[in-house]
Amino acid sequence: MKRPQLLTIGAAALLIAIIYFGAKKKPNQSKPVAETHSPDDGHNHGAEALTIDTFLAIGKKNLSATQSAKISQLENSISRGDVKDQQIHVYHQLAKYWHDSANSWEPYAWYTAEAARLENSEKNLTFAAHLFLDNLIRDDVAERRKWKALQAKDLFERSLKLNPVNDSSKVGLGACYLFGNISDNPMEGIQKLKEVADRDSNNVYEQITLAEGSLMTQQFDKAESRLALVLRHQPDRLEAILMMADLKEKTGHKQEAADWYSKSLPFINNEAIKAEINNRINELRK
Repeated sequence: MKRPQLLTIGAAALLIAIIYFGAKKKPNQSKPVAETHSPDDGHNHGAEALTIDTFLAIGKKNLSATQSAKISQLENSISRGDVKDQQIHVYHQLAKYWHDSANSWEPYAWYTAEAARLENSEKNLTFAAHLFLDNLIRDDVAERRKWKALQAKDLFERSLKLNPVNDSSKVGLGACYLFGNISDNPMEGIQKLKEVADRDSNNVYEQITLAEGSLMTQQFDKAESRLALVLRHQPDRLEAILMMADLKEKTGHKQEAADWYSKSLPFINNEAIKAEINNRINELRK
């Protein structure tokens, strides 16, 4: 089963470039700060827990008066709406406004997820879950990453209640544990992923996720074997090619890294990204 494709080819290539070449520009993400809430507001109140209120407060500080008025209008529509379809519609409107006009990622993702929870369809729940998961893997702020992982975990679990045999969602759930630090047992995520691997060792999404985990923990031999398996089945899998190049570079095999980066070039249409990769290749071949 292939990993769900949530991005266009051009956007996916840009994402990979950001991942592997350290581009600094990212979607606007809120800097976490501590907030106080009432005991019955429906949010998690761990000692250092972030909540959506945290991100909304930060996002609203950057709004113009017109934007603030629009957000308030939409938020008031939620409390007035006693019909589920109306609430779903408003959540989608809020998500779109935070994404397109306010340019703030966490509120956008949150309202997308809230709509999915009300809709309770496997498709929308898994879309929202992967929205959080794909973002958290590249987030370097631990508290924010954990909050995103908890959101994704909840969404994957809801999806699996609707379709318990969806291996992609099972892998996604395991990845939440692996990358989100939401369990005191660091092996819990690996164990969840291996449940799928034991049944289907050729599951590409699962193997790439495990490879990412192995790279993160510097288990380079394991990462290489998993990436090799993926590339045997899908030799044009750009994500795996670039991960292999990254692995070779991290382990000091510069020429092999350059060769793997070269293999990625035919699959990338963005000329700016190609130029960046060629620069990396030239550096490695010196």
